[in-house]
Amino acid sequence: MYVFDYDSNDRALMARAIQLARLGLYSTMPNPRVGCVLVKDGEILAEGWHRRAGEGHAEVNALAQAGERARGATAYVSLEPCSHTGKTGPCSEALLRAGIKRVVFGMEDPNPQVAGRGLQQLHEAGVEVVGPVLEQEARDLNPGFIKRMQTGLPWVRCKMAMSLDGRTAMASGESKWVTGPAARSDVQRLRARSCAIVTGIGSILHDDSALSVRADELNVTEVALATAVQPLRVVLDSSQRLPFGAKVVQSPAGLLVVSCGVTPDEALTEAGVEQVSLPGRDQRVDLSALVKELGRRQCNEVMVEAGAQLAGAFLRRGLLDELVIYMAPKLMGSEARPLFELPLQSMAARLPLTIQDIRAVGADWRITARPDPEA
Repeated sequence: MYVFDYDSNDRALMARAIQLARLGLYSTMPNPRVGCVLVKDGEILAEGWHRRAGEGHAEVNALAQAGERARGATAYVSLEPCSHTGKTGPCSEALLRAGIKRVVFGMEDPNPQVAGRGLQQLHEAGVEVVGPVLEQEARDLNPGFIKRMQTGLPWVRCKMAMSLDGRTAMASGESKWVTGPAARSDVQRLRARSCAIVTGIGSILHDDSALSVRADELNVTEVALATAVQPLRVVLDSSQRLPFGAKVVQSPAGLLVVSCGVTPDEALTEAGVEQVSLPGRDQRVDLSALVKELGRRQCNEVMVEAGAQLAGAFLRRGLLDELVIYMAPKLMGSEARPLFELPLQSMAARLPLTIQDIRAVGADWRITARPDPEA
């Protein structure tokens, strides 16, 4: 059905569509990030990207900009045009109505409601369908959406900060600041692209963090996009220790307090805080049940910002898809606290990782790694 032959020009224009899709990095949830470029006779007619759920998709926005000039054009779309009606109409039909003669796509849509049907509809209507083009780059745009469509679960990312010798805090608990301002700004970008941020009550009591996206740590061009949709803050607290005056409670962004077998706190209920009870053991929430619940709530990407105990529990249970570790050029000593609480006793029990990326962030280094069960 598809044409797999494409040239360098097709690659360049798909790269532009992917670049446009990244403009929705902070705002499209629970929808995917998608970009579209319309080209005719070697000229770019229009560009579009999906801004937020409920608004026009990338193709619709580009078509509106092109108007009648779109007839006979080629559409470069980072994700297969949708063929179903949700909050907006099918993009495949919009492309047909506009008279698009060729569609170049980055990847098929993993949504079972689409899953190739949009491309098939275009092909059967006589449109030339080419792709996938830059498929891995297109997939990298939407790891959470892809995983949730395929498994019902979100992409779970754990953020940690450590010294060069792998320590996160002094033995006393002192940890402000392990990394520098550039790394802390980078964390705000990770928060902004996340649908939910998960932490434990211990971290809240120690740091009193609001867990919201802090606009003052972003550059001017990012602020409006990154703060348009604040992530859901999720606090695990089966001992009901969350103070009513905590910043995470007083902040206007959404808050979910998760426990196991505990009656909801009346003061928090009156303050409008949502509380749910999930299965657990020994007064600890079953983390697998938590991840399923967040998938049910249409969370695409979830970030764990927690101490060594909770982060280690996620890692031991195989629930992390990605680790983002900020490493500061400092030594904190053997008495300081470790990155993860992992009581491993032998080399055979070690947890192998695959390094995806290492780059400087200010004076620090950011290491992105993924668990590698095959290693």
